[in-house]
Amino acid sequence: MGKTGVMICGHGSRSQAAVDEFAVLARKLPDYLPDEWLTDYGYLEFANPVIRDGLDRLREAGCDRILAVPGMLFAAMHAKNDIPTVLNTYAAKHGIEITYGRELGVDPKMIAAAGARIREALDRANAEQGEVPLHETCLLVIGRGASDPDANANVSKIARMLWEGIGFGWCEVGYSGVTFPLVEPCLSHVTRLDYKRVVVFPYFLFTGILIDRIYGFTDKVAAAHPEIQFVKAGYLNDHDKVLETFAERVTEQVGEVPPPNCAMCKYRTQVLGFEAEVGAVQESHHHHVEGQGAAAPGSNVADCTLCGDFCTGECRLEMADHHHHHHDHDHGHSHDHGHDHGHHHHDHHHAPYPHADHPLGPESARRK
Repeated sequence: MGKTGVMICGHGSRSQAAVDEFAVLARKLPDYLPDEWLTDYGYLEFANPVIRDGLDRLREAGCDRILAVPGMLFAAMHAKNDIPTVLNTYAAKHGIEITYGRELGVDPKMIAAAGARIREALDRANAEQGEVPLHETCLLVIGRGASDPDANANVSKIARMLWEGIGFGWCEVGYSGVTFPLVEPCLSHVTRLDYKRVVVFPYFLFTGILIDRIYGFTDKVAAAHPEIQFVKAGYLNDHDKVLETFAERVTEQVGEVPPPNCAMCKYRTQVLGFEAEVGAVQESHHHHVEGQGAAAPGSNVADCTLCGDFCTGECRLEMADHHHHHHDHDHGHSHDHGHDHGHHHHDHHHAPYPHADHPLGPESARRK
């Protein structure tokens, strides 16, 4: 009988700090799993090791069954399509069993971790600046942003659970890219709501260029509105509850009835505004940036002529102008491991995001 391996499939980042944080999480996860299971990790793009490398190590260590999970909060194209394609290809080539679990998703443990980060920020602000009643405080939750409305909607559900669970006076939701409203227009909107304090919480696993963007825009808007107290909450990182959720996503795959993934997927069912994408081909578009690392072009603000202290995302618009489609590092496809959509052409197609020209979306990053 062979061994069981666990493979954590990360997105990867141009930020070395983000890659380092993911590696720490991967090192801590075995403490939450059966002792005899082997654990490894890899990244879809930019960073090393790539997913294939981690799978090689597990296979060479004697694993004939691998339980893979996406190291991601929500399921958009990367979790639904790109990672399963890598896993399917590897399993077929090496004759090894690889199952694929759910993303972290909307889970009480994840909400508890998020709530802990927000309460830490509130406690710090109360100690340093004096208490402000919760009813006079607005919560601003910033998610990644995807061209998949299911993933975007989950950010809103998390935000509502935090708003209602803690008891803030108001809550707004923004995104760091692709969709709308982006960080700066969302912050600007909040300044008109007449709250004394605004808590900005990035619902992200790790640091990176997008966290810098969120905090950078927060500082910019705060400087223009000294009458409002802006509080920056920390991102999730390796909170115990995050690790518990990752472990559950692994172990539930060996239960009697593994839970389905991609329940409300725009590639399986008609989702309002995205009806044309039902049945899209399951393929990955990320081989061209696999393993490039943090030294890849555009990996730091110092190389950019458009940005100052942090990445605003304007470079994506420049790219879009040249390529005629928006690509803010998220595409939009789907699927659970082992199923495709009945299409077999591979023409590197992905549908354009239908609201790419929304004035509060990526276009808002253009210099006025």
